[in-house]
Amino acid sequence: MKCALITGGSRGIGRAICIKLAAQGYYVLINYKSNIEEAKKTLSTIKEAGGNGELLQFDVADKDQIKQKLGDWLQENEEEKHIEILINNAGIREDSLMAWMAEEQWDSVMKTNLDSFFHVTRLVLNGMLTRKYGRIINVVSLSGLKGLAGQTNYSAAKAGVIGATKALAQEVGRQGITVNALAPGFIRTDMTDGLDEKELRALIPLKRFGLPEEIAHAAAFLASPDAAYITGQVLSINGGLYS
Repeated sequence: MKCALITGGSRGIGRAICIKLAAQGYYVLINYKSNIEEAKKTLSTIKEAGGNGELLQFDVADKDQIKQKLGDWLQENEEEKHIEILINNAGIREDSLMAWMAEEQWDSVMKTNLDSFFHVTRLVLNGMLTRKYGRIINVVSLSGLKGLAGQTNYSAAKAGVIGATKALAQEVGRQGITVNALAPGFIRTDMTDGLDEKELRALIPLKRFGLPEEIAHAAAFLASPDAAYITGQVLSINGGLYS
């Protein structure tokens, strides 16, 4: 059974990607940290539409949890299910000007947004290398491309994932594995709830925030066989704000 693992799949962009990939026939592994009710809603939506999947709880900021929970799942299901698509989507923001940024704000954002890429991908990659096929898609950010004031930690973490995307793509391309990144701009999710949407819309050529489903469409394309000759790329989805 071909599976897609989406970290941070319970809400927002992650939920939209889960639903989209399930509609394309993938058995979806919905990773979540603690909000089981939202994760269950995602799974329920998938099943109501005729798809299938399961919940996979672990904190992407905790490498020991990743090794235990994800590692155990891979071992237990190695004969019946394999992860063909990995979407590294989970992320957090803890914004502050660097002069006042606490060490904890830096560390937590790095662990959740950057370190998680390494620990999750390394585990899943082995199976892809064995089967000589895979799609790895990293959800980064406009911040990682241009930098945003008040987001030194977040911008650094996402820029790190962009660099890792380009490097890993060169390492595994000959094994039929592609590695790409999506860089959303302002998308209407929980992470942008505290922003002044009216003010920011004025800066966006398309004059609106994006929708999670618009990111999901791009993820589905990069995850498909049709995108087999696209790797090491960063696709900006930002309404023309920056490219």
